[in-house]
Amino acid sequence: MGNNRLGGKVAIVAGAGSSGEPAGTGYAAAMLFAREGAKVLLVDNNPERAQRTQNDITDAGGVSSVFLADVTREDDCIGMMTACQERYDGLHILFNNVAAYGLGKITELSETDIDSTLAINLKSMMLTCKHAVPLMKASGGGSIINIASIDGLRAGFSANVPYAVTKAGAIQLSRVMAVHHGRDNIRVNAIAPGHIHGAFVRHLDDDTRTLRRKAGPLGTEGNAWDVAWAAVFLASEESRWISGVVLPIDAGLLAATPLAVLNDILE
Repeated sequence: MGNNRLGGKVAIVAGAGSSGEPAGTGYAAAMLFAREGAKVLLVDNNPERAQRTQNDITDAGGVSSVFLADVTREDDCIGMMTACQERYDGLHILFNNVAAYGLGKITELSETDIDSTLAINLKSMMLTCKHAVPLMKASGGGSIINIASIDGLRAGFSANVPYAVTKAGAIQLSRVMAVHHGRDNIRVNAIAPGHIHGAFVRHLDDDTRTLRRKAGPLGTEGNAWDVAWAAVFLASEESRWISGVVLPIDAGLLAATPLAVLNDILE
């Protein structure tokens, strides 16, 4: 196991199921939270994927359990918090990772496209936060970590208006909640992953992966574990005075203009 950075804490990971390799951010975060001593409620709508994550945590000596839920439904979010209280007697960490990749320019979207992505990416996050805050406050406070994207800060690699808009919403949700609930000793931050390679983009071909890798000043490819280690830091007392921030995990991409890395791309 790890260094017990989260010892005595209870965490919920929404979207914790494992779909195999490469690892997704929910799986990686759940594994590291448990490794660092937290008891983890693994929330997913896919029982097989959630069970796979639990099995891996158990094999590594950690503590976790599965709760099946559709986090776009308020009743399921209420049930999730009830289960967390009954099983682990509190809540200190919420990791919001559920997302769908909505594609298209604004002129190409159907009403169904818009409604679906808003529900999965943003409504779900708002509902989990709504019902986590009272339990977290009763537990003495804690840390909420919302997964956004660099696409919520800049126009992205592809035309993905529904995704980008909802990720921008996740960033603003994190900021306003940090203000509204700071006196409850609840910290709220967003992580904005860049062009990492994980389960979410396993369909990309080698040329596209190479282009994404070279776009960042570091010139290396990130993965779900890079995001998960940042989440461990934000969940731990090491970040006790950090709230309301957006942390890019992007190989320095947002620090550069496209021309700044053009020579590297051409090499």
